[in-house]
Amino acid sequence: MSLNVEQISKYSDKHPKPESITFTYGTAGFRTIGETLESTVFRCGMLAALRSQSKQGKVIGLMVTASHNREEDNGVKLVDPMGEMLQQSWESYCTTMANAATTEDVVNVLAHIVQEERIDLTIKPRVVYARDTRPSGPLLQAALEDGLAALDVDATNYGVVTTPQLHYFVRCLNTENTSAAYGEPTEAGYNAKYGQAFLRLVSGKQTPSTLYIDAANGVGAPQVLKLAEAINSPYFNIEVRNSDTQTLGKLNVDCGADHVKSNQRPPVGVTLTPGNRYCSFDGDADRILYYYADEQGTFHLLDGDKISTLVATYLRDLVSTAGVEDLQVGVVQTAYANGNSTSYIKDTLKLPTVFAKTGVKHLHHEAEKMNIGVYFEANGHGTVLFNPSAVAKLRAVEPATPAQIDAIERLWALRDLINESVGDAISDMLLVETILICKGWTLPQWDEAYTDLPSRLLKVVVNDRTIFKTTNAEQTLTSPPHLQDVVDSLVTKFPRGRSFVRPSGTEDAVRVYAEAATRRDCDQLAYSVAGAVFDKAGGRGERPSEFL
Repeated sequence: MSLNVEQISKYSDKHPKPESITFTYGTAGFRTIGETLESTVFRCGMLAALRSQSKQGKVIGLMVTASHNREEDNGVKLVDPMGEMLQQSWESYCTTMANAATTEDVVNVLAHIVQEERIDLTIKPRVVYARDTRPSGPLLQAALEDGLAALDVDATNYGVVTTPQLHYFVRCLNTENTSAAYGEPTEAGYNAKYGQAFLRLVSGKQTPSTLYIDAANGVGAPQVLKLAEAINSPYFNIEVRNSDTQTLGKLNVDCGADHVKSNQRPPVGVTLTPGNRYCSFDGDADRILYYYADEQGTFHLLDGDKISTLVATYLRDLVSTAGVEDLQVGVVQTAYANGNSTSYIKDTLKLPTVFAKTGVKHLHHEAEKMNIGVYFEANGHGTVLFNPSAVAKLRAVEPATPAQIDAIERLWALRDLINESVGDAISDMLLVETILICKGWTLPQWDEAYTDLPSRLLKVVVNDRTIFKTTNAEQTLTSPPHLQDVVDSLVTKFPRGRSFVRPSGTEDAVRVYAEAATRRDCDQLAYSVAGAVFDKAGGRGERPSEFL
């Protein structure tokens, strides 16, 4: 069987590639201005079909979203059979396909992939897809459906859901009727699985105070309300702020996890009251951060590092109580992790920690190597993985005491509570709530574990981000020449100083991260490094006045 060139051409001609735009499949898939992505999303529909066929008809996911980006942006990414990110070797196919200039080129790229991957075109491809609430979503969905029709895909539209929900659906569909069955591939199934696991873990404990959720005016708002309805318990007492998904111009504007992390202040529409509890999702609900105000009204952020250490501590203690031999909890971080969080994990928790490149696919890969791997980026994107050896050890243990029995039952329930396929703000929220309820902790008590070093993250717009090359988990520049020497020289001037420069994965800019013992030193280090990057490595536009 060969590709139906006539049918592919008919659909492809409807979605020509815009001239003078180069698309790149990065950590988060394709992401740029939504109205320019029609051809790319169409072609991703066909790529998903081939990916499914290469996996003997396993279900592949397609999510149309741009997460925490501005509303006019959009994006698309493919989801592999276990709900994980697309295999890296296929990312180059995506980039090549998106940049094919003509319909003839599109057909040639498809044919090349079929040959390279030895794809059996007689296999019926299966794809599921969904989108977030962005205004360009319906246009891109229509283009995606044309791509699926071009290769006669057995397709299912999940409508408007969170990105982690689609990952969950893909995993459920591909594990149905197997020993690894993950759950029911529906919104109701998602809510039932995580809601019931949550109630198993917190039943009998003291009920918590209200949790105020900033949903970034994104898809997380209606979905978390459906979850609350399914749980229907005082253990999950929430009030949702920034829940307007209908009014144009509100998505991620002055709200959401990225805004809170970047600006170190609460979102619009949320007035902090000491003693109350708050968290923020991002626009597609795969990131979460907590925060609170102390008695003096000072803002305190509990970011992904804080979540990671909270979860790792709880799991470590349960594993110890359970008495499971050779079962190790480990933590994966990125260079953005606060230095004091790393010290706390290594020196206080006595847990192994490794660094990975920025991007959850890199952290996920490292966590898979651990028995129980905890990974969170500082931005609040992360999850926990139980690898097969950990599952086998839990199944094999024979508890001898009531405490062991309880600990093992809790570890199983936690595994049901966690979305292992991908970072999930809703699942992670339930995980944090579970731990806080079981420990009887307030947010300030959680925050007492360690104190973050003052840090600053800056963006420097440059002419060409591709000249920036890094090594050592993106902590050290290898190009442009000698720029790392300048950074190192600046760092030595400040106690507890640390700084690194890495290229953005989505725009012509680089990120400058700095931390130091005091806020003044931190800011001076950050703005000095940013100024050096701008001056020595092709800063674009007017030099920002704050750069030193």
